[in-house]
Amino acid sequence: MIQVFVNERPVTVARGASVRDAVEELDHALAELVGRGAAYVTDGVGRPVDASDPVGEGGAIFRVVVSARQGPPRLTKEALRRWPKAELHVHLDGCLRPATMLELANAQGIRLPADTPETLAQALFVKHAKSLEEYLTKYEITLSVMQTAPALERIGYEFVLDAASDGLRYVEVRYSPLLHRPALTLAQAIEAPLRGLKRGEAETGTKVGLIVCGIRTRPVAESLELARAAADYRAAGVVGFDLAGAEHGFPARDHRAAFVYAAQHGMACTCHAGEGDGPDSIRQALHECGALRVGHGTRLGEDTALLEYVIERKIPLEMCLTSNVHTHTVPSLAEHPLKRYLDRGVVVTLNTDGRLVDGISLTDEYFTAQSALGLTKGDLARAVLNACESAFLPDFEKVALVSRVQSELEALS
Repeated sequence: MIQVFVNERPVTVARGASVRDAVEELDHALAELVGRGAAYVTDGVGRPVDASDPVGEGGAIFRVVVSARQGPPRLTKEALRRWPKAELHVHLDGCLRPATMLELANAQGIRLPADTPETLAQALFVKHAKSLEEYLTKYEITLSVMQTAPALERIGYEFVLDAASDGLRYVEVRYSPLLHRPALTLAQAIEAPLRGLKRGEAETGTKVGLIVCGIRTRPVAESLELARAAADYRAAGVVGFDLAGAEHGFPARDHRAAFVYAAQHGMACTCHAGEGDGPDSIRQALHECGALRVGHGTRLGEDTALLEYVIERKIPLEMCLTSNVHTHTVPSLAEHPLKRYLDRGVVVTLNTDGRLVDGISLTDEYFTAQSALGLTKGDLARAVLNACESAFLPDFEKVALVSRVQSELEALS
């Protein structure tokens, strides 16, 4: 027998018991609500868990969240892992394997805040960040071991392996090559991860596109330099240009020249907006920078006219549930607007933002959308196809991707 905690109260269950068994041991009525989908269970850091999962080790912490909006649970986390999926918004420097980080740090003589994969993952987990700016400081740690070409190649390769194991058929991963200078030239900082991504793509069959990010807080001349570099590598696997970084006080319009250059040279553009700042940031991304998609877009609903514009023009939002809670863009998962936007007809996509720093997989995000927001199986399938249809791919490749994923989803149902 082992002891775990449910709603801060200790309960004793047999080793190997399910999370629902632990809830049942505490309160039969709560267990009934979980079974009906009128409540869901989170772990000690607030991530929804599948009630059929084993409790794990002694001392595990669970919390039951009751919500009248929930319908009957449709899909287990394991079922969702088998779903074919696509992801459009994930940062390479937020997705390193902790064990790889330790190996790279030892080889390069770099001191990390922990010395085991488990404790390092905890040290990099961003749940307790008080703002987007504090959230971003975790990336300084991951970037410290990403300053050599072999490291970037390995990280790119492992990224694809991990994406494939999570059911991804297509993924666009982004980063800023300038954050690897002066250790590497711009060309080296682009070519190294591309080699790793292509190797992973060949081994797994998961198709990958690379997005180059300008940084809002850096000089605008650097964003233009990156847009030129992105265009130069368009035929080698770079599929888009983005602007990332601290949003409030660093307007996208200042970097307009980079977006113009990218678009003029055949690059698709997205832009982080509506995460660390309000709807005017989204308006700048769309109207002044010509972004075809919006990274996050969480605060779009604060401007009704802009929301209608996004719906009418079918502009995709790259939404990240867990990350938005961690950056305090929303107070809680239950208050996230994703479901409202989806119901209004917004082209919503589900993404992780940073697998390591946010402590999630894309499967976790789909499970969270179902558990915390009440998305139906049909809603989740729509989000998958939205991502495929919004990919920065040539039309013929996009049609093939949508057809493949749609056929796989139909076969699973």
